[in-house]
Amino acid sequence: MKLHIAKWGNSLAVRLPAEYIRNARLAEGDNLEATINPAGAITLVAAQSFDKVAFLKKIRKSRAAMPMTTATVEAMRREDRY
Repeated sequence: MKLHIAKWGNSLAVRLPAEYIRNARLAEGDNLEATINPAGAITLVAAQSFDKVAFLKKIRKSRAAMPMTTATVEAMRREDRY
C-alpha cells in the first residue's frame, strides 16, 4: 500500500491505516521502534515496555548458571603480567 507523507508541525508524518493498527494490535498512545537498513527500508515494530522485575529475574538466572572462576585480573597479578 502506498502511504502519503504530510507535514505535521516541524516534522513529517505518515498515517497508518486503521486496518494495520488493528492487525498489529496497537492502540493510540502505544510506542513503536523504527529502524532503517542501508537500502533505506524502514521497519516499524511495537516497542516492548521495560519490565525491571522480569529483567532482574533473567539476569539472576543467567548469573546462577555461570561457573565461578578466578578473576582474570587476579590471575594476571599472580603471574606478573600487567
